[in-house]
Amino acid sequence: MYIARDIEKLLLKEAESFQVITLYGSRQVGKSTTVSHLFGGEFEFVTLDDADELNIALNNPRSFLESHPWPVVIDEVQKAPNLLSEIKKVVDTQRLSWLKTSEPRRLMYVLTGSNRFELQEGISESLAGRTAVINMTGFTQMEKRGKSGSIFEVDFESALKKQKAHPDYYRTSIEIFESIFQGSMPDVCTGVSERQEYYKAYFDTYIERDVRSLIQASNEMQFRRFMSLIALRTAQEIVYSEISKELGINVETVKRWISILQTSGVIYLLEPFMANASKRIIKTPKFYFMDTGLCAYLCKWPTAEMLMNGVMGGAFFETFIVSEIIKSFYNDGVEPNQHLYFYRDIDKKEVDILLIKDGVIYPVEIKKGIAPNKPTKNFSVLEKYKLPIKRGMIIDNAQSVRALNDNAFVFPVSLLGV
Repeated sequence: MYIARDIEKLLLKEAESFQVITLYGSRQVGKSTTVSHLFGGEFEFVTLDDADELNIALNNPRSFLESHPWPVVIDEVQKAPNLLSEIKKVVDTQRLSWLKTSEPRRLMYVLTGSNRFELQEGISESLAGRTAVINMTGFTQMEKRGKSGSIFEVDFESALKKQKAHPDYYRTSIEIFESIFQGSMPDVCTGVSERQEYYKAYFDTYIERDVRSLIQASNEMQFRRFMSLIALRTAQEIVYSEISKELGINVETVKRWISILQTSGVIYLLEPFMANASKRIIKTPKFYFMDTGLCAYLCKWPTAEMLMNGVMGGAFFETFIVSEIIKSFYNDGVEPNQHLYFYRDIDKKEVDILLIKDGVIYPVEIKKGIAPNKPTKNFSVLEKYKLPIKRGMIIDNAQSVRALNDNAFVFPVSLLGV
């Protein structure tokens, strides 16, 4: 059974303007399934996981494209980056033909890839201005519930309308943590695969196919330990020296491996908001796993209930919320790093998320359970930026949207993503 994805609207929109769409995303988030659903009736589908197809694509890209004329979906295109320059030639030739005949331009190629490291250079050199680049993630919590989502916003009136439109939205804490423990991978969410076995195979496949050539085979066991270690630190600031010391590897290697995880979509780095306000502000980014199921697997949490009640319950709750917010931006075609930040200074005053929109700051705090009495106590430190500060949001497991004070309102995590 196909489950509708929010990113479909963005794909169809970009198909009206571009001749090529490049769809990135970590392994098994549903790229092939989604593009086949949208374009399968007209487009041929060919995957470079097929050894024979890959051999032709590598050794004779022109013949490959002649054998698979557009419109065509090319899956795992990063395995044959030399195809990109040939695609450019075909696209440019076809554009000239359309100009002469006044025909409307059409989408010609949909390219999917799970390894951005191998693709990004070729895209920038060969297909700049010719392709829409879209980032795809796993399911949002609303997609898992069969509901359409929208980009994250901080607005009290809008929140009240969403609550009224979705009276069945509320879920208990254990239901939220069952979703966190399950993760966002389609095969797990739809029951195709058993969770524990799936994430074991996923982890092995990720290392064997996506990163082995980048980390060197001799470092594979160290990289496995590295991933387990940073999973235990999700929702924390990256302290490269501490990770280096614990693993016995140099700091430059830690930075390179963090970059690998970031570029392949396994983690997201949330940067601190600076705006030249003060040197006392912490400059180190925080990182979050994009799939909480994978993170829980790497941390060896056995059940959702133990995760909820354990020492990492708060970190996983924060990771879940941040990843949901990031997904909403990607699904709307907006780069989250242009709008989402956090605040922390050397006095340890912190605001979990700052949404920056049109030069206005919207502060957001995340609280597992029900928010305490003074969750907005650090909002006043943001005045140093000399920017307008609007009413903020406290995301917790409350049962309803409600005004907290003049500075913030409470927003239930169950409603996040609507």
